[in-house]
Amino acid sequence: MSASEIERTLVRLAHEIIEKNNGAVDLGLVGIRRRGVPLAERLGATIQRIEKKAVPVGTLDITLYRDDLSTLGAKPVVQKTDIGFPVTGKNIILVDDVLYTGRTVRAAMDALFRQGRPKQVQLCALIDRGHRELPLEASFVGRKVQTTSQEIIEVKLREIDDVDKVLLVEKTS
Repeated sequence: MSASEIERTLVRLAHEIIEKNNGAVDLGLVGIRRRGVPLAERLGATIQRIEKKAVPVGTLDITLYRDDLSTLGAKPVVQKTDIGFPVTGKNIILVDDVLYTGRTVRAAMDALFRQGRPKQVQLCALIDRGHRELPLEASFVGRKVQTTSQEIIEVKLREIDDVDKVLLVEKTS
């Protein structure tokens, strides 16, 4: 995906989120670190332009909730979770760049529910590459990309990588 394709996809996703949630009332976006955060911020800005209403956007770090924590090293780096608004009673959209096995989303839900009890949780992923290990499905998907286990989806975002693009690359051994 090019930068313009990513932008068009985010605009479409923002419209789908608004439509499915009957506007932006009681809506909150929570980006999963790392690349879900700028995607959530962009979606929030787009929804605000469309609805003329600010949508709160928060940041969720899932490091301590991962089921592979022991493989991350002796001292995993925990980033700050900063949701910045009460999640209880809100329709929360969890935002991530790539939906793959579902394990990141499971960890994100554990971390989110430590913050309160949302009315509803929906998932938005820029790319769904399949190969689920857990029974999870995104409510909003930018693109479905069929991949093999030897391929990787690399999402590059200007806020982190100084460029917007999505690449399908072969895994190196």
